[in-house]
Amino acid sequence: MWLLELFIESLKTKTFDMNSFILTFLFICCSVTAEQDERLPNKCEVCKFLTVELQDALEKSSRSKEVLELGEVLDTGKRRRKIKYNTSETRLTEALDNICERILQYNVHAERPGSLRYAKGASQTMMTLKNLVHKGVKVDLGLPFELWDEPSVEVSDMKKQCETMLEQYEEVVEDWYFNHQEKRLEKFLCQNQVLKTSEQECIKEMWKGDTSIKSEAKEPESHGSGEELKTHDAGEL
Repeated sequence: MWLLELFIESLKTKTFDMNSFILTFLFICCSVTAEQDERLPNKCEVCKFLTVELQDALEKSSRSKEVLELGEVLDTGKRRRKIKYNTSETRLTEALDNICERILQYNVHAERPGSLRYAKGASQTMMTLKNLVHKGVKVDLGLPFELWDEPSVEVSDMKKQCETMLEQYEEVVEDWYFNHQEKRLEKFLCQNQVLKTSEQECIKEMWKGDTSIKSEAKEPESHGSGEELKTHDAGEL
């Protein structure tokens, strides 16, 4: 990233010759491609973002006051059974519907460490390259400009792993929904069921803002050692 920023600065000041321009630019483009193809998401990252998206989907319907009527009205005059939407199987089914498709909204932010490399919105690297294009600089990443925002290999793989994991642990998710919603799904599913203790490192990772931007504001201090770690929320990604 520092090389890319230096390259942009040289464009502004015009302190480069054509040979160094070509070599530097080719190196940057190759670095971007290499970073994006560097690795595939691990099981911890897949479970983490599956739970982020599912809890977000459920949160959006949590305030509904709708009441569902189940069953048929028989000749005997037996009434339909009424159940609150918030605790219904229908709500869970709707939340799970295409939940892994939401993973395709993520992009690879190669400048960030660990699981934080997956987030919604364009990465710093990609935004910088797009700005170059808008300034008239020819950028060749090996694919057309209109495909730059298509899901990467990493993100597409995460979606596939998400679908497999959801199918494998569907009963665990249902158990959490009907009996244990007071617990964080991330802990109930990922830490207690899917992952070994040695595989849970990404659960502790949380987004603290862009570390490349110096902020005058200090981070609030943590009060007490028993405070639960804040992790990803879909709104932050």
